[in-house]
Amino acid sequence: MAEPHTRITDAKVALSTASVYPESTATAFEIAARLGYDGVEVMVWTDPVSQDIDALRRLSDYHQVPILAVHAPCLLITQRVWSTDPWTKLQRARAAAEKLGASAVVVHPPFRWQRQYARDFVRGVWRMADETDVRFAVENMYPWRYRDREMLAYAPDWDVTKDDYRHFTIDLSHTATARTDALDMVDRMADRLGHVHLADGRGSAKDEHLVPGRGTQPCAELLERLAVTGFDGHVVIEVNTRRAMSSAEREADLAEALAFTRLHLASATRVPRTSS
Repeated sequence: MAEPHTRITDAKVALSTASVYPESTATAFEIAARLGYDGVEVMVWTDPVSQDIDALRRLSDYHQVPILAVHAPCLLITQRVWSTDPWTKLQRARAAAEKLGASAVVVHPPFRWQRQYARDFVRGVWRMADETDVRFAVENMYPWRYRDREMLAYAPDWDVTKDDYRHFTIDLSHTATARTDALDMVDRMADRLGHVHLADGRGSAKDEHLVPGRGTQPCAELLERLAVTGFDGHVVIEVNTRRAMSSAEREADLAEALAFTRLHLASATRVPRTSS
């Protein structure tokens, strides 16, 4: 006979510092330590601490929470963070990851109006990836929509599987906004899936970043697949807690997200029972 046996993947579960906004990067380290996350992903943005390698190292050491990934400053609100030149941003993100012991840099595809950057992006990311052990994991995005109109804001494409990258990040809030099949996208990424942003969504034109399990995305199915296939990247909780009425409510959401993730990363398998 066989008995159920629980196998837990080696994937680590990290908290994105963006998940505590409008609280600070420092608060994210505190919460990650208190709730038992395996580490953090630093979103480099307008918070000065997120841009300061020495300050980040002190926070990591004080809270005993490793920095597992660095999210390069690719957002509209971070166009002047770490230079206005997008390649300089990526070089600084790589340097930060190397100095902080992070194994991944998350990067968005360029905006379409960044024409030269977009033209060289695929080749440039390969060049940078060849120069480091840090994974440059390019993240899927989505079309921008207003009423019944759609604008393609990213180049070469919001669907990053249409181009050749060494590693990908899958973001399930973005698949919801794009109204694309998340598991089909994961299949296309195949063994180049190197990083996961776990959040949920309902297919709104707005990028929702709901707590996993509160939307329509196959969050549980993806986690179970990662466990079965031996995924060796990180799973990062990147949710929107801006509507939390208090710090306690925000922390409860992040505890729920962590519990959901750990539960579904444990996959039930059948193994032979040894006879006595």
